[in-house]
Amino acid sequence: MLEDKVLLSVAPVDAADKVNDPEKIAADVLECAKLGAGMVHLHVRKPDGSLTEDLAHFKKTVELIRAKSNIIIEASTGGVSNLTIQQRCAPLYYDAVETASLNVGSVNLGSAVYKNPIDEVKYCVSEIIKTGKTPEVEVFEIGMIHTTLELAKKFNFKAPLLFSLVLGHVGAMPATVEALVAMRSFVPNDMVWGITHAHRESNDILAAAVSLGARTMRIGFEDSHKIDERTIAETNAPIVAHTASLLKSLGKSPMTPDEGREFLNIGRA
Repeated sequence: MLEDKVLLSVAPVDAADKVNDPEKIAADVLECAKLGAGMVHLHVRKPDGSLTEDLAHFKKTVELIRAKSNIIIEASTGGVSNLTIQQRCAPLYYDAVETASLNVGSVNLGSAVYKNPIDEVKYCVSEIIKTGKTPEVEVFEIGMIHTTLELAKKFNFKAPLLFSLVLGHVGAMPATVEALVAMRSFVPNDMVWGITHAHRESNDILAAAVSLGARTMRIGFEDSHKIDERTIAETNAPIVAHTASLLKSLGKSPMTPDEGREFLNIGRA
């Protein structure tokens, strides 16, 4: 039964990495898939790790993954950079991409300003819908949920609409149970939500989110290298293994990729 399952999404690349190696990333993701990851979240990067609209390196990584796994491929349309919104939307036109992150507002992230003006948001929404991708709305502040619901009045989003509640960035919502409960309370009952804990030091917020009804959970080096309070991982695989064990202790289990597709209506009109 999908009611007792959570979709584990692995975001395997630290934004600070200066080397982006498709073979290394793909090998790590394939191990993560064996251990319970049902989706992989990837940015389009150059070999030096910087964000780009050039899909060559991204496609190589995806092709290596897809050759041995049917894990759901999610592309980011975000990330702090000087790319235009048209450049940020480049992966939407790649058929192997099934889902895409959607950023609906601007926010401070540490010393950086993550800019998402509303006209650019609307362009991204229209391209996600036009290309048939399934959006995952990245929510850094409560107002972004309200913005998404207003957008839903004008755009035909695929149901169920998925929110990823992002906690832990300096300048945005803190990683506290109180903040989690507040954000969760703004998500309508006919929509679904998951958790991303940036700069995670422990698994407390992840566990709290699952207890409150989170249906997706993002983990991996993009957010934290920690397995638990005491242990730093050398690859993403042990983080996924530990999180799958955490789910089991909470009476849950990871969704398979096909279960994730069924749950989120990925690939359907």
